[in-house]
Amino acid sequence: MAVEEPAVSVLRRAVELDLASRFQESLVCYQEGIALLLEVLKATKDEKKKAHYRDKITSYMNRAEDIKKYLEKEKEDGKYHKQIKIEENTKGFSYEKLFQEYLNETVTEVWVEDPYIRHVHQLYNFLRFCEMLVKGPCKVKRIHLLTSHDEGSGKSQQISVLEEIQQSLKDFGITLDVSYSPSIHDREIRFNNGWMIKIGRGLDYFKKPQGRFSLGFCDFDLRPCHETTVDIFHIKHTKKT
Repeated sequence: MAVEEPAVSVLRRAVELDLASRFQESLVCYQEGIALLLEVLKATKDEKKKAHYRDKITSYMNRAEDIKKYLEKEKEDGKYHKQIKIEENTKGFSYEKLFQEYLNETVTEVWVEDPYIRHVHQLYNFLRFCEMLVKGPCKVKRIHLLTSHDEGSGKSQQISVLEEIQQSLKDFGITLDVSYSPSIHDREIRFNNGWMIKIGRGLDYFKKPQGRFSLGFCDFDLRPCHETTVDIFHIKHTKKT
């Protein structure tokens, strides 16, 4: 028999997030809580209780619909903003998990600005990001990378690796444009469908694996993360003029 407690707990969290103006997160909790409450309603025989649950469900559904409309308007007006806080040592934040929601079939062009695509592990991060784009569902044809040169002896290796990635992407029909700037500080990723993602640490938010044969070495969902903040915006034009 379905029990009420899980639904109450999730819906209480939805209201808390709603009051804190964290609307995207509250919408997810409202939807989950409503689904749980519907299961409780189905299992309830008492007509008085059923009427009570129906009223509650209607009220929560109306609020969820209002939030959905508000978020759509924010998106249309170019004001949409969602924030994800990645806590120290948490797992489950691979590039697929973070970006896939925003990579639909309309994405054909991507801009990456990150001053730290220099060292070997950072170059591997960029390679993994490119692999995600190649796998779809987006139809990427061009990637623009703006980064900074390695200041030490690794400069030639950095250039060589990026040229290798460039050639490899060409085999998949994708052009990689690489530019360097000594003054770049911002880290952001933009898609030509209007989504812009700013990660405090750029693509380099994963911790070093314990060993080459430890879980998380290959699968980034199992890799612990450094603490960082991800800000997601929707704007009408992603390409800077």
